[in-house]
Amino acid sequence: MSAFADFESIRVGDRRELVKAITDEDIRQFVRMTGDDNPLHVDPVFAAQTPFKDIVVHGMLGASFISTVIGTRLPGPGALWVSQSMEFLLPVRLGDVLTVSCTVVARHERDRLLDLDTRITNQNQQIVLKGMGRVKLLESARTVPTEAVLGLSPVAIVTGGAGGIGEAICRRLAKDGFRVALNFHRNRARAEQIVESIVADSGHAVAIEADVGAPDGAASLINRAQTLLGPIGVLVNNASPRINPKSLGDLGWNDLQQHLDVQLKGAFLLTQQCVPAMAARRAGRIVNITTQAIRGAPTPHWTSYAVAKAALATFSRQMANELGPSGVTVNCIAPGMTETALIGDIPQKQQMIIGRQTPLRRLARPGDIAAAVSYFAGEDSAFVTGHTLDVNGGLEMS
Repeated sequence: MSAFADFESIRVGDRRELVKAITDEDIRQFVRMTGDDNPLHVDPVFAAQTPFKDIVVHGMLGASFISTVIGTRLPGPGALWVSQSMEFLLPVRLGDVLTVSCTVVARHERDRLLDLDTRITNQNQQIVLKGMGRVKLLESARTVPTEAVLGLSPVAIVTGGAGGIGEAICRRLAKDGFRVALNFHRNRARAEQIVESIVADSGHAVAIEADVGAPDGAASLINRAQTLLGPIGVLVNNASPRINPKSLGDLGWNDLQQHLDVQLKGAFLLTQQCVPAMAARRAGRIVNITTQAIRGAPTPHWTSYAVAKAALATFSRQMANELGPSGVTVNCIAPGMTETALIGDIPQKQQMIIGRQTPLRRLARPGDIAAAVSYFAGEDSAFVTGHTLDVNGGLEMS
């Protein structure tokens, strides 16, 4: 018996048992092993003077057979018994026939833990011991699935693909060999032009219109992308409304809601839609585009944009923690001010000042962000998750 038990095959309600008749030899062996020669367990004359009137078997002798069930039957090889509560309800006598059972009552997939109802009954169907145990099922390093074996599906979805950063990401991923679903909401002509250019450059891309902030839109995007290109391996949540700076007096809740719907709700819906297929392959990459603007001193009047990006960053960390056991990584890229239409309302002089304040003496370019996405989408980042990569030329350093 050398193979480790399969955690994935174990279900709540699974039950295993063994039957053991307690003999005088069992008691002698237990005394030799533990040194517990309490006369209550080994001396009939002494035991006769107690309320029990006869030898009582060591309680832990019976309980030790719970370990036998755990180690050999449920979950079996590779099981580590980490905690146990027990109530000793009735004494066990010599000659008693014990049925020792373990039943799975809960699974904790992330930590490969099982909660077990543990109990022992005698030949009269009386419960002599009951309790709750927790068991960790170890995993052989030689059998842990790796993406090198399973492969990452070479299909990527990029939301906001018709924008400056989105276009650069689509082009870079297509160059890396991905089949790219360029998502757009309104700018069909621009999206189709980008796709035509990628295809002309020997890449593979399709343009798919969808409002990612609406449940039907997110589902439609995933379904159409999978139909046209295959299972999704990479999701890049890049879509963002225009910043449209406003002071508190001019700011309406709809301004915040618009950004929350596209950036947070869109990422949430698409992540939900993508993860089952990624988890089934035990390989997936989710890359969320946040911003440097949520760090350091706030940018005046960028409240809607910054609040949504901050929420997306927190969502990303939560998902990295939750999805890691499924083989799905979740990371963020936080660009500094980038030369796109998104900063069109920022005065040229202010852009120049920020560029001069940056150690690398320029603003970010869309290709800089695309290069970072390429890293997170590739095999070299397979063991990186929950990370935010700043692409800001050193303007903010950690």
